[in-house]
Amino acid sequence: MSKRNRTELALHYLILGLIAIVFVLPMLWMVFASFDAQAIQALRLPYSPTLDNFSAILGSESIRRSFVNGFIISGGQSILVVLICILAAYPLSRFRMKHKKSVMMTILFLTSLPITAVMVPVYQLFLRLRFLDSIPMVTLYLTATALPYGIWMMKNFMDSVPLDLEESAWVDGASVFQGIRKVVTPLMIPGICTVAIFTFTGSWGNFFVPFMLLNSPDNLPSSVTIFQFFGQFGMVDFGRLAAFSVLQTLPVVVLYALSQSVMSKGFSLGGATKG
Repeated sequence: MSKRNRTELALHYLILGLIAIVFVLPMLWMVFASFDAQAIQALRLPYSPTLDNFSAILGSESIRRSFVNGFIISGGQSILVVLICILAAYPLSRFRMKHKKSVMMTILFLTSLPITAVMVPVYQLFLRLRFLDSIPMVTLYLTATALPYGIWMMKNFMDSVPLDLEESAWVDGASVFQGIRKVVTPLMIPGICTVAIFTFTGSWGNFFVPFMLLNSPDNLPSSVTIFQFFGQFGMVDFGRLAAFSVLQTLPVVVLYALSQSVMSKGFSLGGATKG
């Protein structure tokens, strides 16, 4: 390896190292501060590690309720998005449509539409229809906003499933919906997990939509109730804030860990289409 190549490689590692430090330091502060009863804004090891911050968080009924609300909204949205996207992506993947390209381009455009751009008319619509402060209605709205991205991804995954497998099922007497449920869906587990994870994480950390459309403290998810740790005049309980952040991060980390093996397998069709 020449001296120039070694210099470029060292520069690349240096840049990647700096980027890693930028991301790792806040995570380290969050973990260390969560076990520190006198946590401060600076990064430091706790002098006497304790679980008091977690006990205070888990001992609050309002905080526990906020996590339950978050799971209801994010989990319900993920399930609805996966089900609807499978049904919507199927005709786009399997049927010849006259305006398929226009439909796909429209879906692609909708994925780039910022949610903040439509919040004013959405708020007026919720107000007029008396949907404000309704967890089911907020879940349905978030589902609608995630459909373009989910349909686009699901259609690409479904294109990888050979049509010959479905045709064999049809010959054996299976209906279209039976073919989707017993043939297409099992081969799309990596795609389904990908869409579900991206949908859940996007909703789990969503602050703006629940903050605008939910008014009652009993209905707020954990992504909004984190504000209660920021007091007046700049007073912040850093220890409990860090503990809350750790608990808020855990579902996403666990979800990624459980799904990583499934997502990394890809499509293992083997010789299924060979006759």
